[in-house]
Amino acid sequence: MFSGFTDKAGETNGLIIMWVCRGATLVQVPKSVCSETCHPGYRKVVRQGQPLCCFDCIPCSDGDISNTSGMCNCIKCTEDYWSNADKTLCTAKYVEFLSYKDPLGISLAVASVVSSLVPVVVLCIFIKHHNTPVVKANNREISYFLLITLTFCLLTALIFIGPPKNETCIFRQTAFGIFFSICVSSVLAKTITVVIAFNATKPGSQLKNLVGPKTSFCIILSCFVFQFIICIIWLSISPPFSETDKTLPEKILIHCNEGSVFMFYCMLGYLGILATISLIIAFLARNLPDGFNEARFITFSMIVFISVWFSFIPAYISTKGKYMVVVEIFAILSSSAGLLLCIFLPKCYIILIKPKMNTRGYIVRQTPLFKP
Repeated sequence: MFSGFTDKAGETNGLIIMWVCRGATLVQVPKSVCSETCHPGYRKVVRQGQPLCCFDCIPCSDGDISNTSGMCNCIKCTEDYWSNADKTLCTAKYVEFLSYKDPLGISLAVASVVSSLVPVVVLCIFIKHHNTPVVKANNREISYFLLITLTFCLLTALIFIGPPKNETCIFRQTAFGIFFSICVSSVLAKTITVVIAFNATKPGSQLKNLVGPKTSFCIILSCFVFQFIICIIWLSISPPFSETDKTLPEKILIHCNEGSVFMFYCMLGYLGILATISLIIAFLARNLPDGFNEARFITFSMIVFISVWFSFIPAYISTKGKYMVVVEIFAILSSSAGLLLCIFLPKCYIILIKPKMNTRGYIVRQTPLFKP
């Protein structure tokens, strides 16, 4: 029904529509749609088989927003932004890399620095007791060289922490490969020295001329050169570089792309070959008649080293982002610590705790000091 209204002059200015529903008069205008307007963060989806005024409101997908009511389609955020929890606003993605401000990065950096001091302390102990039989056994100079190399191996973990740049991406993997090849080559040289030194004591042996630091350093140089060539080829063909990945939800990932993955695994494979050769030779020489059998400790160290890096490969492949870097740092620290403890801890035990055993009589006796 309609009713007019008049102004003070008595003239009619318009009509008032009175809505009657089942005998009751309604003041509010009835709704012309069967659904409520969708709020921001939602979009309209028309119900199948029903008029356009009948629809459902569903939330926008992750990465999409709707900032006004009644939107039919959500707006996709740009690649540098991501939707907030309410799907009403695009917020900037956070940048992820293993930083020194990250508690995990700080912990690994402290672990790297502290653990690198251990071989320095052992080196000082060896230099102080350089004339004792335990230190002189199995090439004293190579032991010094191995301790210095282990220090650098432990410090290479610091290169993996911080914002990845092209320079650091190139240097981190090549430094890791070269220092560890020198380290494992030193262990291999010590292993071969054990075998040569034992066989040189036999009557009429021609191996006496090979006993000494020159032979050991020649072995180290030969093994190092091959790894150096692998790294040069890698850097020449497809060097590592810094890469930004904006396709991930909520974050922008900055990481080092290895460039040639094949060359990266060639570098790791060569380290594995050196470690395996050292393990085989040391295992075969583990029962040589010597009271302080260096080959037995080298065997243990190579088992630890190979176990760590065999575990590293599947863990490295299955992780992404900063946790991939964490896996490699952990492998560097744990394998270096394994070499350090297995090879040098028994010697430090005799030098510091059991100085009465640090005599030639104990070193050359037939009964081993440390039984497996």
